[in-house]
Amino acid sequence: MEVPKDQIATLLEHGLYNSAQMLGCFLVSSPAAIAESVPHLKTEGLVLLGDCFFREREYRRAIHSYKQALQYYKMIPKQNMTSRGSLTLNRSSSPNSCNGSVINENEVKFKIASSHCFLNENKAALVEMEGIPNKARNLAMNLLLGKLYRVSRHSRAAVAIYKECIRHCPYILEAITALAELGSTAKDIISLFPQTPNRSGRAPFDHTDSSRWLQRYVEAQCCMASNDYKGGLELFADLLQRFPNNTHLLLEMAKVEAIIGKNDEAIMNFEKARSIDPYIITYMDEYAMLLKLKSDYPKLNKLVHDLLNIDPARPEVFVALSVLWERKDEKKSLQYAEQSIRIDERHIPGYIMKGNLLLTMKRAEAAVSAFRAAQELRPDIRSYQGLVHTYLALSKIKEALYASREAMKAMPQSAKALKLVGDVHASNSSGREKAKKFYESALRLEPGYLGAALALAELHVIEGRNGDAVSLLERYLKDWADDSLHVKLAQVFAATNMLQEALSHYQAALRLNTQNEAAKRGLERLEKQMKGVDPDAPEEDEDNDVEDADGDQDETELL
Repeated sequence: MEVPKDQIATLLEHGLYNSAQMLGCFLVSSPAAIAESVPHLKTEGLVLLGDCFFREREYRRAIHSYKQALQYYKMIPKQNMTSRGSLTLNRSSSPNSCNGSVINENEVKFKIASSHCFLNENKAALVEMEGIPNKARNLAMNLLLGKLYRVSRHSRAAVAIYKECIRHCPYILEAITALAELGSTAKDIISLFPQTPNRSGRAPFDHTDSSRWLQRYVEAQCCMASNDYKGGLELFADLLQRFPNNTHLLLEMAKVEAIIGKNDEAIMNFEKARSIDPYIITYMDEYAMLLKLKSDYPKLNKLVHDLLNIDPARPEVFVALSVLWERKDEKKSLQYAEQSIRIDERHIPGYIMKGNLLLTMKRAEAAVSAFRAAQELRPDIRSYQGLVHTYLALSKIKEALYASREAMKAMPQSAKALKLVGDVHASNSSGREKAKKFYESALRLEPGYLGAALALAELHVIEGRNGDAVSLLERYLKDWADDSLHVKLAQVFAATNMLQEALSHYQAALRLNTQNEAAKRGLERLEKQMKGVDPDAPEEDEDNDVEDADGDQDETELL
């Protein structure tokens, strides 16, 4: 043959994809390949050329080459395939290796499906994968099929495929996580671990203490999936003691801490993970949201710059860009959030960010859709918070109450879920007593929950119990260096004409967060009061300080 195909295979193995692609063009256009009497040469050449395109991330061209190869494959007489035997092109040792075949047809279909996935064409990918017989699928094929079934919301089929993966190899951690999120219990998953000896006579999975960590990992993921964040964090912390500086565990812990409002701990774990591996992108959008909440814009700016240099095509990068642009240009910020979803339609932080932005932009109906999309993928407290606050903005009290009760049912041990129910009741004067009970229950469940303390203090103020509000909030000063706490105290002191105390707390808030707008406006108002000037005279919107402070706190919880 004029162009030896084994040279293309060699170039591919050495990572010289561009050279392989150019040589492949010669291969498929050679006189021998063009001749209709030898379609197997054209078939082999097109598969190799498709491999070149695939490695170069030219997925559309790869699909075209692979499909052409399959068309030529159908033209090869069966007796020719039998007489030729298995060719070097068919190097797989998987069940797909077909002795007596020019190419591995199932492997080519898998590559077509993988290319469609990279192009976010999941329906087309699923069609290709379902064309591969059950017995011919290897682990990689089953894992992709499980993902596609899940994306297509065929949950039962996805569970069956993921279970098959675990039966063959219990160490596929993404299959474990998927099964947990699809509702499997830890006991169900662990029971899938191989029990019988393999051909070598050795057990494929060691159930002794040396491998107990995997069972603990299963339990941790099941806790996370069932919104038992406390139990999950404890299990991850135990695992981290055994595997110190494990970036995967640090990121999992940080993500959960961010969701439940342990912001300082989450930031510490994100930063520790980045110090170990500065090129991590996974969950870095969650880290970006925390930096924005802390108004640490220099760090946020550097993070986004770093992420853009690592891989500008990841959805996490676009959510981080959205976070960065939020205070400068809300429309541009929304475009970045939407781009993250276009890249990965299952990227939950993209929907959360989109929902928060739409709510801020007073597009509440669209915000509901975004939060619902996040909830359908994986319900967590942030999607419930978003829904409740959006329904309240629409004055849909019944829907808000239903969503908050849904959260409480899904997370019975969550103080944040209890507070959500309280927020709904507090939205009208007739429900304040009920709201107070829910806020107090939240504080009994989690005494250090500042959000519930601030909400309860606001109820005290509304009902004229300023002294109770002050004594409640001052208890948190010892343990919380939080600007919103100081703003709320300043507002209460200002309302009771204790101006010097109010001044002290506004200044403390600005020392903690120089970007706190509620503190800036409150301080300006207070200075006018202290000079004997009517604070409401110059600016009409100055009387909204209390609402602004609450808005800042709500945003903190939503993000």
